[in-house]
Amino acid sequence: MENSGGIQGNITAGLAGRYASALFDLARESDAIDSVRQSLATLKAGLAESADLAALTQSPVVGRADAAKAVAAVAKSLGLDSLTTKFLGVLAENRRLADLGGMIDAFDAIVSAHRGEVTAKVTSAHPLSAEQLKALAANLKTRVGRDVQIATTVDPAILGGLVVQLGSQLIDGSIRTRLNSFAQAMKG
Repeated sequence: MENSGGIQGNITAGLAGRYASALFDLARESDAIDSVRQSLATLKAGLAESADLAALTQSPVVGRADAAKAVAAVAKSLGLDSLTTKFLGVLAENRRLADLGGMIDAFDAIVSAHRGEVTAKVTSAHPLSAEQLKALAANLKTRVGRDVQIATTVDPAILGGLVVQLGSQLIDGSIRTRLNSFAQAMKG
């Protein structure tokens, strides 16, 4: 898909989408879409796991030069590809690191649209194993007839089961929802 109109046009709306679109164009030209996507996934996991990294991207008091040095060090320690590393440098220089999470999500959406994939947002009470993710992706592919990328989050509050958002469709198989439904039924 091209940048103009269609699904990608909706994805690239807003600042995060424009940056993600520019990164996608560069990655496509360099034949580096997969390596950039993997680097961004690694970075997203790092943001979720490291309070220091998250604070670095959100702090308005960190200067441009210091932010650029810090993200270069982070990129090196995480083993990010060169295009993603340069992208982080541009974000630091433009003081846009706070929008990084949205940019990562937008990049994933652009790649999925480009490849004709559908992205399912899956919430589980515990991290899913590689086997479980593979089986879930196969099950969802059968349901929608297209390849499905899975973006996972862990929320212990759902107690068990899964909550799957596939486009506008929400499949809530969480134990929390079942218990709430049961409680409502008991009230009469």
